[in-house]
Amino acid sequence: MKQVGLVAIGRNEGQRLGACLGSAIEKVAVVVYVDSGSTDGSLELARSLGCNTVELDLSTPFTAARARNAGFARLQQAAPNIEFVQFVDGDCEVVDGWLELAQQQLAAKPELAVVCGRRREKFPEATAYNRLCDLEWDTPVGEAKACGGDSMMRVKALEQVGGFTP
Repeated sequence: MKQVGLVAIGRNEGQRLGACLGSAIEKVAVVVYVDSGSTDGSLELARSLGCNTVELDLSTPFTAARARNAGFARLQQAAPNIEFVQFVDGDCEVVDGWLELAQQQLAAKPELAVVCGRRREKFPEATAYNRLCDLEWDTPVGEAKACGGDSMMRVKALEQVGGFTP
């Protein structure tokens, strides 16, 4: 997985961030964590795990696009030859086998810019909100014109479009 880097974004994710980073940290070449003003030690946790970190400036409003772009820029500094980047929210985990499958799909089909999987709620039975989220994320399988932020992208394609739109 030397061709894959990972960018995780979050704010006050606590134990969820530990699970997120732990699900990928030894499976990719470089992990970057972008912090949006956490006060719970999330940034320190990411650093203790050996992640590259980015602290967003508090004077500019936080957005997921801003965080992903900042993380992507840091990833390119840390590993300029990375071909693919997996983006993940800090409260999500990367399931076993996903990184390999996503990389294989992008490598085998140069016309693809991005691949994404099915986001699943870990505890759909816990609350009505969790169940609704899980149902909302149950999108059709196959080619699509758009996907969520948790996805693997071809670096060249992301560069061509200038990153995420703020």
